[in-house]
Parts: sequence; C-alpha cells; structure tokens
Amino acid sequence: MRSMMTEGGRGVGTMKAGIGKGHQNMVKGERSPSIAWRMGYAIGCAWLVLVLSGCVMPQTASEPARTYRLSLDQSREARRSAADAPILLVGTPQAEPGYDTTKMAYVKRAYEIEYYAVNQWTEQPTRMFGSLLIQSLEATGLWRAVVPWPSAIHGDLRLDSYGFAIQQEFTQDPSVVRVKVRTQLVDVKESKVLGTRSFERVEPAPTQDAYGGVVAANRATAAMLDDIASWLNTCLQRLQTCGR
Repeated sequence: MRSMMTEGGRGVGTMKAGIGKGHQNMVKGERSPSIAWRMGYAIGCAWLVLVLSGCVMPQTASEPARTYRLSLDQSREARRSAADAPILLVGTPQAEPGYDTTKMAYVKRAYEIEYYAVNQWTEQPTRMFGSLLIQSLEATGLWRAVVPWPSAIHGDLRLDSYGFAIQQEFTQDPSVVRVKVRTQLVDVKESKVLGTRSFERVEPAPTQDAYGGVVAANRATAAMLDDIASWLNTCLQRLQTCGR
C-alpha cells in the first residue's frame, strides 16, 4: 500500500514537475515575441529621431537652396557731371537688427520676424543696397565722383545710411514688400549734419511666395533709390534747408 502510495506520490510529483516545466516553457514562449517587438519599436523610434533631427536625411528629401539678388535696370543712361561738382562719400549701410543676414525675412503678424527655409539672398541686403546706391548716384551726374567710404579720397559730402530692412508682409492679401532706410548727409569739411531723411517704399508681390517677394523688393529698392537721388539733388540746391 505504501509502495503504491509512494509510487503514486512519485507519479503525482512527476506530473507536477512536468506541468511546471511546461508552464515555464509556455511563459518563455510568450515573452520572446514581446522582447523582439520592444527591440524593434526602440530601433524604429531611434531612427525616426535621427531622421527628424536631420542627422540621417535622404538626399532626395532636401530642397536645393535658391538664391536671389537686388539689381537695377541696366538700360539707364549715366549723365555727365560738371568738373566742379562735389565728391560724395557713401558710407556702408547699416542694417536694422534682425535683418543683417542673407536669410529672407517675412512677417505674418506684428513684431515677429520669420525667415524662408530654402530661399536666401546672394549676400546681405545691406551690401547689395550699398553697391546699388553708389551705382544709381553715379548715373545722376550730380557728383564728380561717388566713392565708398572709408576711403583715402577726401570728399566734400558724405552720405550715411542705417536702419535698412527688407521684409515681405503676409498681414494682408496680396502680400507686400516693405523696404526702408534712414539717411544722413554730412558736410565733411565742416563736420556738420546738413540733413536727415527716412525713406520707405511698399510694393505688392505679384505672387504669394519668395520669388514674388524678390520681384517686389527690386521694384521697391529702385523706387527708393530714385527718392534718395532726388532728395540729394534738393540738398545740393539748398544746403541750408536740406531737411531734417
């Protein structure tokens, strides 16, 4: 009887051991897919983070940068200047804070400046404006010479400009481009400010994108350069009442 019970007990123990091993195998079998899924999920998340951060970005996904410039109509004829005309020194224009960059600025609401991602100027707009300012003033025939300043050449008058800015404004439809600058005319020999004047031009953009802004910026800049030349002509005629 004891032998039977012992044998039976062993049988029961063997059955329990078998059941226990079977349960462990089932649990292991259930855990394996879970671990593999978690590893795959972690790898996928890491790849997504790298792609979004730009560390691993396919070449086909990135757009090529587009560059634009400010220029003048080359069909303008330059006038001859008188032999006794004054020499004008033109200082390097200074940009308004936030605009001393090749990035193309635009605004969608007041006080906030944003920049296009893949559209930019060939160089800082202040530099392009400075070159165009000299070019346009040379063509007026008002000056014996128009010289970038600082320079070893001694001039009669000096034109300083600051607060220059170009921005496309999407606060209205269609968008517009605003170009502005403040100028100051100085009598070099007398070390006296003859006059100051603020200039601003606004032009509608023909298309609601960066290129439309470039077209409008060129039109506004050309018109503003004409305004500056006209003001300087007035200053030459009436130096005492040049305007402040």
